[in-house]
Amino acid sequence: MAELTESLADFEAALAAVDTSAAIGVVDDLLVAGVAPVTVLTGVIAAAQRNVGARWQRGDWTVAEEHAATAVAAAATEAVARHARLTPITRGKALVACAEREWHALPAMIIDCALRADGWDTTLLGASTPPLRLGQYLQDLGPDALAVSCSMLGALPTTRRFIEASTTAGIPIVVGGAAFGPDDLRARALGAAAWAPDAPSAVEAARALPAVVPAVAPLPDAAVAEQAALELSHRELVASLLADWQVDPGLEVAEDAVQQVLHAVWAGLMTGDPRVVPQTAAWIAEILRSRGEDPEKVTALGGLLRTCLRDYPLAHSLIDNSWPAFVH
Repeated sequence: MAELTESLADFEAALAAVDTSAAIGVVDDLLVAGVAPVTVLTGVIAAAQRNVGARWQRGDWTVAEEHAATAVAAAATEAVARHARLTPITRGKALVACAEREWHALPAMIIDCALRADGWDTTLLGASTPPLRLGQYLQDLGPDALAVSCSMLGALPTTRRFIEASTTAGIPIVVGGAAFGPDDLRARALGAAAWAPDAPSAVEAARALPAVVPAVAPLPDAAVAEQAALELSHRELVASLLADWQVDPGLEVAEDAVQQVLHAVWAGLMTGDPRVVPQTAAWIAEILRSRGEDPEKVTALGGLLRTCLRDYPLAHSLIDNSWPAFVH
């Protein structure tokens, strides 16, 4: 999308300046020029938002700056959505939601907008949708498809509950977001009908969904039970790891790192995908490096995890076998 380079630069400048009017102006100009809504969503808004996340990860931006930029991007997405709603409805009903505990609403907004631009009659439920609320919407609206966004690993267990609720009603579900990783392995393991890495893929996946799906098969009992036990003990495990991990007490991302690695264990247990552990360890190492901490302190975190998870045999084995070699 080389033709969008200038527009992307202007949009990123508007995000950095927290200039909502300028950001909306960029997307409105593109839409008036005939650029397809899904192209604006993918090539400008989503691309800029990835850079926003990268700036936080590098330590260039604070959490407050990231949130302010995201609010501007959300307003721009709403502007695209107003344009998309001019498209006649030619497909079925689609429900779009964020998994419970998933507070990053922008990706779901982008998918909702892309589906509406493709002719779907969409209903967007927003951030952190409780499974009970989702079940009520499935019953009341009777959608033809459900799309769920999940960026955070800790929200994968509730995504599984969405899949159970949706498939029990025979409704196919397409999932996407950073928590699912680089391919469809985790999505298939959780029982989704389709996985989409971006908005254009979500549009294609939704078009190809079957009319009806069977109820999803149960996950392995031992993995489900251990993940549930870890979830119940989550606060205690976080506190124990933070107390023993020798990092700067003022490091604002230490708790995020500990939360994320425990959520990675949940994800590995639920999906059978061990890659999530080294991916998370590498992310933590980069977070430490960007903030002036020794990335080798991930080594100590791996050792602490082995100790605190000793009463959880599957989780302990996952860490023991999958923590990156450089931290042994």
